[in-house]
Amino acid sequence: QVQLVESGGGLVQAGGSLRLSCAASGRALSLYAMGWFRQAPGKEREVVAALSWSGGYTYYVDSVKGRFTISRDNPKNTLYLQMNSLKPDDTAVYYCAAGTTLSRSVLLTTTRQYKSWGQGTQVTVSS
Repeated sequence: QVQLVESGGGLVQAGGSLRLSCAASGRALSLYAMGWFRQAPGKEREVVAALSWSGGYTYYVDSVKGRFTISRDNPKNTLYLQMNSLKPDDTAVYYCAAGTTLSRSVLLTTTRQYKSWGQGTQVTVSS
C-alpha cells in the first residue's frame, strides 16, 4: 500500500498562493487515481480536486475552479495542488488520498472511494 505525506501548508494572506505537495512511498503514484480533500473545523471532509489514474482527467469543486490546479510528477512520485487567489474560506486541513480504479479515466470524488490517506497539512488564509 502506498504511504502519503503532505507538505507545503502554512499561513497566507487572502489573494496569495501556496503549493501543496504529497510525497508517496511504497508504490508508484502513477498506479492510482488521486485526490485532494479538505476539512474545516466543524465541517465534513470535502473533495477539492481529483486526478484520474491516467492523469488525463481532472475534477474540481466549483468553489476552486480557475484557482486550484492538481498535477502529478511521476518521476518524483509526488502529487501537487497549486492554489492561487486564496480566500479565507479555503482555510482547512488539506489531505491527499490515493485510490484504485479499474478504468484509467475514472475520477474518484468521495472519501469512501479512497483507501490511502496522508496525515494532512494546515492551510490558513487570513483576510
